[in-house]
Amino acid sequence: MNLQIIPYQKEYASDFYTLNIEWLETYFYVEDFDREVLSNPEKYIIGPGGYIFFAKEGDQILGTVALMVHHSGVFELTKMAVLPNQRGKKVGQQLMQHCIDHAKNLRESKLILYSNTILENAIHIYRKFGFIEIDVEPDSPYLRSNIKMELML
Repeated sequence: MNLQIIPYQKEYASDFYTLNIEWLETYFYVEDFDREVLSNPEKYIIGPGGYIFFAKEGDQILGTVALMVHHSGVFELTKMAVLPNQRGKKVGQQLMQHCIDHAKNLRESKLILYSNTILENAIHIYRKFGFIEIDVEPDSPYLRSNIKMELML
C-alpha cells in the first residue's frame, strides 16, 4: 500500500462528507450538528484553526480525520472515517499517528476524543496509542458519545 497523508484541499470536501456520513449511518445515526459541520468543514474546522487530513492512495481517498480546536493547547481528534473496503488495513492508525505527530509539532498539550464503547476495536486502538479514559462532561457535544479519552503530548 502506497498511502500518503495529505492536508485538506477543497476538492476533497465531498470525500470528507461522504466518508463520515457513511460511517455514522453504519454505526449510529447522523445528528443535525454532524451534517452542519461535515457540510461546512472550512467554517467549523479549518477556519477556527483546525486541520483535516486525508489518506490517499493513487487518486483515491481512503480515509479522513480532523483535528478541531477544543481550547488553547488542546485539539479534539474527530471525524475519522475509512472506506468500508479499507477497514482493517491500518489506514485509521496511520491517520491517527499523523494527527499525534502534527499536534506534537505544534506543541499542543493534549488530544481528546469522544467515542462510544460499542466501538471496541476503535477503543482498543486509542488505548494502544496511549489515550486514557477520562470523565465525559454532562454537556458533551455528541449525544452518541459515552466515553471521552485524552492523550497527553
